[in-house]
Amino acid sequence: MHESDLKYFKELLLERKRQIRKNIEDAYVEMSGLNESEVSDELDHASISTDRMIEQAVSSQQNQELNEIEVALSKIANGTYGVCDMCEEEISIQRLKVKPHAKYCIVCREIIEKTKK
Repeated sequence: MHESDLKYFKELLLERKRQIRKNIEDAYVEMSGLNESEVSDELDHASISTDRMIEQAVSSQQNQELNEIEVALSKIANGTYGVCDMCEEEISIQRLKVKPHAKYCIVCREIIEKTKK
């Protein structure tokens, strides 16, 4: 992979990392506000509880993506970025543009998805 490509993907990953951290922080502030608000009836309590469950699920997913971004950034640093963890072939630039923290090429990703079912 060319140095210009690595620079492009590094910036893309860093921007996504900033965005996720902001999302997590904003969600925390919002949930803190809900926790401090006075619940007037069971419907309010149920609504807050549902919001909390949804926010936790989203936060968990974003934390997982954040971890994957950290791995991708470390791969850029050590020169292994863009190489499939399974077959060790290069991951296509098109795939990396869609998912810059991809660990697998399309073929290996399909194999993994099929074995999970």
